[in-house]
Amino acid sequence: MANATGILADRAIAELFEGGRLASEAKLDQDQIQPASLDLRLGSKAFRVRASFLPGPAHLVSDKLDRLKLHVIDLSEGAVLETGCVYIVPLMESLDLPAELSASTNPKSSTGRLDIFTRVITDRAQEFDKVPAGYSGPLYLEISPRTFPIVVRRGSRLSQIRFRRGNALLSDAELLALHKSDTLVASETPNVSGGGIALSIDLQGTGPDGLIGYRGKHHTAVVDVDKKNQHDVFDFWEPLFSRGRNELILDPDEFYILVSREAVHVPPLYAAEMTPFDPLVGEFRVHYAGFFDPGFGHAAAGGSGSRAVLEVRSHEVPFILDHAQIVGRLVYERMLELPESLYGAGLGSNYQAQGLKLSKHFRAG
Repeated sequence: MANATGILADRAIAELFEGGRLASEAKLDQDQIQPASLDLRLGSKAFRVRASFLPGPAHLVSDKLDRLKLHVIDLSEGAVLETGCVYIVPLMESLDLPAELSASTNPKSSTGRLDIFTRVITDRAQEFDKVPAGYSGPLYLEISPRTFPIVVRRGSRLSQIRFRRGNALLSDAELLALHKSDTLVASETPNVSGGGIALSIDLQGTGPDGLIGYRGKHHTAVVDVDKKNQHDVFDFWEPLFSRGRNELILDPDEFYILVSREAVHVPPLYAAEMTPFDPLVGEFRVHYAGFFDPGFGHAAAGGSGSRAVLEVRSHEVPFILDHAQIVGRLVYERMLELPESLYGAGLGSNYQAQGLKLSKHFRAG
């Protein structure tokens, strides 16, 4: 039985294409539709702009591009996007949403783990990454590589979109009840407030050396976003070890890959999202790529013990993280219906049953 409000599952996303509510310049990639989201693909041009912007309620994105663009980059054969620069790329997908459907977007997991800052923009937008109900028009992606220069091309997939009917967020009481029945995080005493369940940081480390994470290096070679197992870890990352101290000082504007202490579970009839920034727990941002699909960490889908990998960046001042300190919260939403495929169940999902793990682009040794 389908819920009255909730996140659209894979079958309903496919029906949006069939009904003309979603359109694309090219045929969909075979794995583009995920259990509760759709990967968005870059178009053939990138506009280097002076600064990030929102069009505002009276303007199209193209109007602002005409004024702010510095030059146009052809992505048809691939091109390098440099760190510290801002690019706007028209996406291959466009929308004609019915009045009852809204959408939100987020970077893909691999995008966040490369410290590529991305946000989707719509015409007349007053917010990033939010698509209002009934929106009809193109989609654009703002891209700003922060640590590594990257190679992208037409068809590269850096962002994903979710569609929802109504408000399906679980309340604190509903979250606690779901945790009691399905164990959302591996914690005997879950911390639930503000509609989210807390995750804490693991700084004890794994293995004989106590590996706790990685810090991104500067002045590296480029990362090709479409190639797996392409780059040596140590050319791009400095490993970090606990050395028995179980703490880590975050240096301002450095980028870290860390991992949650708790395993995370997203039951099949739910989707989850990490809230990216909570000033109440410290001046740092956690987890640029916030979507967790139905089935993440689900034992029946091969995900027992899946922990959340955290992309962490401190702001303004150095900040000391201690082991087991709360660093973020997961919010859960209902699905409208059960997806046909779960995360990790025959989908070639890269991060099911993960611990501390870099993006799919790197190989060890």
